[in-house]
Amino acid sequence: MAEANSAAQEQTSPTFNMQRVYLKDLSLEMPNSPHIFLEQAAPNVEVNIGIGGQRLAETMFEATITVTVTTKIDEKVLYLVEATQGGIFEIADIPTEQFDPLLGIVCPTMLYPYLRANIADAITRTSLPPLHLTDVNFQALYQQRLAENEKAPAEESSGIILPPGATRQ
Repeated sequence: MAEANSAAQEQTSPTFNMQRVYLKDLSLEMPNSPHIFLEQAAPNVEVNIGIGGQRLAETMFEATITVTVTTKIDEKVLYLVEATQGGIFEIADIPTEQFDPLLGIVCPTMLYPYLRANIADAITRTSLPPLHLTDVNFQALYQQRLAENEKAPAEESSGIILPPGATRQ
């Protein structure tokens, strides 16, 4: 009897596992080399972050985080790096109200250290000092995206996946 109860409990317990992490895309451009190496001024760095994802199977999801780093000296591009880190996550029996934050906050938080390392490695291979991206508060980004979506027309998507039949309140 106890075995039957524990088996029923296991079937309905929430599941969240990272199955795989991979570098989906990496692009590095240095359009003004080698002349840009002679510049003495400090570079200006601009970083943009994007989050996305898709359902792969009933309980399997891909989450992605894309970072674009543009580094300029005056108006000349020193380098431009764009990288997308992907992960495959198994997600099952998660309450609807927790599903969206899981994909919009938890998954990117887990993927970001891998992305930071890949970007630092790519830049180091240019013979330039590595760029160490700062920590990102994905919860604040998620809240900002929710606020923007409330102001935006309904047909625009945030890139956050909701389970079937769920609607954003």
